[in-house]
Amino acid sequence: MERVNDKKTLRATLDTLRIKIIDTYIIRKFLGTFFFCIILIMTIAVVFDFAEKIDNFMEKAAPWRAVVFDYYLNFIPYFATLFAPLFVFISVIFFTSRMAVNTEIIAILNSGMSFRRMMWPYFLAAMVIALIIFYLTNFVIPHSNLVRMDFEDKYYRSQGRKINVENIHRQVFKNVYVYMESYSPIYLRGRNFTIEKFDEEGKLISKLSSPSVTWDSTTHKWTALSYTIREIKDKEEIFTRGIKLDTTLTIKPGDFSRDPGFVGTMTYKELSDYIDLLRLQGSEELKVFLIEKHRRFASPFAVFILTLIGVSLSSRKVRGGIGMNIGIGLALSFSYILFLQFASQFSLKGDLNPMLAMWIPNMLYIVIALVLYKLAPK
Repeated sequence: MERVNDKKTLRATLDTLRIKIIDTYIIRKFLGTFFFCIILIMTIAVVFDFAEKIDNFMEKAAPWRAVVFDYYLNFIPYFATLFAPLFVFISVIFFTSRMAVNTEIIAILNSGMSFRRMMWPYFLAAMVIALIIFYLTNFVIPHSNLVRMDFEDKYYRSQGRKINVENIHRQVFKNVYVYMESYSPIYLRGRNFTIEKFDEEGKLISKLSSPSVTWDSTTHKWTALSYTIREIKDKEEIFTRGIKLDTTLTIKPGDFSRDPGFVGTMTYKELSDYIDLLRLQGSEELKVFLIEKHRRFASPFAVFILTLIGVSLSSRKVRGGIGMNIGIGLALSFSYILFLQFASQFSLKGDLNPMLAMWIPNMLYIVIALVLYKLAPK
């Protein structure tokens, strides 16, 4: 008897979740408004960006084909996905408020559909957007960012992106550590270079010191000049000096002079592999890449949270039209972005875990979403 009841309950649930005409209407409204907002905002962004950079393009004789296909066709998806959760929120607030003003929400609820059931098409549309954002961010945009950044280096930036790096500490092998006082990516040369090797108990076994080290792009090796090797064997120290010594390490010049946008040029697998390498090296850049990795999951998930907040906030018919709802929606969405930036900076400059930093805003806004959902008209 219980099995029969369970089957009936399951059948009733599946029947409730079946796509109906009103669901198609809401999904079409949601996606249509979202992509309209994307096109509108990105058109404005492209116009302003082009007006700002046209002098640089003309000064450096940038081909118009490269401007269109190498730069702007890669510029648009990058910024569109970056602010997609904001566009989702604005879209939901806008078209749901219009539905409320036109008493469509009241008609839907009076027809017997519960508020919870009405959220079903919203979440289906949000799932489509979240999957698109996740796919583009992890597999498509990293390659397009490489093309865009290469174009910027050629035709926009007056100088290269690379800058000198100081106080470099890296673990290159197990119990083997490298230190450089400074490194110049222009001359591929480092100052005050040392390699220290320790045993399993943490005691120093050998140390190579050199006032200068250079990178040979042909052999892909580091060359230490005027080096000194200090070896400790049976409590005795042996010193060896020389003019030139080639070393093979797991680090390359690009590891010292990464552009801030470099993290956005990696696919998910490349990012994970690079994080493992940074852990081995003991790099201070590890937090930057961990934040990016967790952001790529937290951002698509935020689409669902902001959708719930948007529907709960704008489903009530208010005096004065939709202006108040849009104003509150913009304030909440910008506060979310601001809070996300604060959390990432606390992680970079402090001891906040990168994963926690990226998910704290989502957890806080889940609470806000549930409160607004409870207060929404049923």
